[in-house]
Amino acid sequence: MNGDFNIRKETRLSDWTAIKYGLCLAPLEAAFLIGMVVTLCATARAATDLTLAPNLSFTDDSSPHFPIEASNIADASIAHGRPMVIFFGTSNCWNTAREAERLVRLYPEYRDRVHFVVVDLRHASPAQRRLADLYYPGYIPTLAIFDKSARLVYDRAGETAVKRADTAHLQQLIDSALR
Repeated sequence: MNGDFNIRKETRLSDWTAIKYGLCLAPLEAAFLIGMVVTLCATARAATDLTLAPNLSFTDDSSPHFPIEASNIADASIAHGRPMVIFFGTSNCWNTAREAERLVRLYPEYRDRVHFVVVDLRHASPAQRRLADLYYPGYIPTLAIFDKSARLVYDRAGETAVKRADTAHLQQLIDSALR
């Protein structure tokens, strides 16, 4: 991880208000926050209708397709006032497929309350690449979860459970972002 990652992890996405109201910021912080405003406030829709891709392998790296299919999958907009889950992964990774299965299983319960961004790192849109620069530490799968105040509450690589289809921990993480 580069040195900027710690600054980014601790920065709220809504800190752009400091610039808007002229609060005193160090030049580096101001430049970073201005960059966030330009980078992250694009208008677009969240990924919707998340489903698992067909013929996924959950025991080896043979699945040639990205494990999540969705409408608006190229979206990388930030949801202000709403919790958000960003999922980073690739094809040919059974860990990504297993975590995708958990996310897709929980999606119907949260679809109207949580903003979902799904990033296929091998085919990322320019806006998704900017999100990856901010929140992807270099390992798959990675989840970044933000609360409704746009504060980063979880950002870890790896699966959220040991057993396949165990959604308890991921559900707990999403629920904590909703509080």
